Amino acid sequence: MSVIVNRLSKVYGNQKAVDEVSFTAEPGKILGFLGPNGAGKSTTMKIITCFIPATSGNVSVCGFDTNTHSMEVRKRIGYLPEHNPLYLEMYVKEYLAFVAGMHGMKNPKARIQEMIQLTGLEREQHKKIAELSKGYRQRVGLAQAMIHNPDVLILDEPTSGLDPNQLSEIRKLIKKIGQEKTVILSTHIMQEVEAICDQVVIINKGKIVANDDTKNLQQHTVGEFVFKVEFDKEIEHQKLESIAGVKKANKVTDQLWLLTTANDEQVRTAIFEFAVKNNLVLLSIQKEEEKLEDVFRRLTKKNN
Repeated sequence: MSVIVNRLSKVYGNQKAVDEVSFTAEPGKILGFLGPNGAGKSTTMKIITCFIPATSGNVSVCGFDTNTHSMEVRKRIGYLPEHNPLYLEMYVKEYLAFVAGMHGMKNPKARIQEMIQLTGLEREQHKKIAELSKGYRQRVGLAQAMIHNPDVLILDEPTSGLDPNQLSEIRKLIKKIGQEKTVILSTHIMQEVEAICDQVVIINKGKIVANDDTKNLQQHTVGEFVFKVEFDKEIEHQKLESIAGVKKANKVTDQLWLLTTANDEQVRTAIFEFAVKNNLVLLSIQKEEEKLEDVFRRLTKKNN
């Protein structure tokens, strides 16, 4: 059920849209695929889903190569593109039956009803798609992507156009699906990634600039750590920067400081020893997490 992307490249004329991209998405985990506009996200997703061919490299989906077994790959993938293509003149249930028929599903009525309930379309199921709001059209797109019970789900901006209540419901749904299936999710909403993604891949100008667990990416940034440290007394700035491993000390209050350090566990010991040596009580020491949005900006800006 895994997706393995190996040295994938796509060239349009003189432009390299995707440049030797490699990553693995595994079942039971939701992979957040991030990048600024034009970074190569949608191109990569279109190659994985067999919409367009790669220039070089290869993709394996559930053990099938997209170049040689594209029909087998398509059977195992559910895909919601960024611009959700729907037949507006069709009714919701009619459209889902049409999609089920394309997948060769026999007697799909129970599955269609299950998808309607799962995506919260009960009240809208007898309407034409043209009559639906953008949020409900997005739900129809999710329902069609999942109707054939695929092993892999590729979602390109799945919560676009949803109101806060709808957004919360769809996030819960994606998280539930991600417990059993392989999910690759592209979005510009960093809070969404922090809330539901286990792994993050960041692409910029066609190249991978980060690939790690979400928590690791927030905690370990460019070889630096930030600790929030509070003492029982006022302390001088220069003394704190004399601690081994401390690069910079930023004052919050007379007793509370943010210390930028070069390492993790070693500097903790050094701070404890510093407090004992200077007759200080260390009230608290806590490693700060960098927001994913800050990580994203730093990694994509430094490569511009």
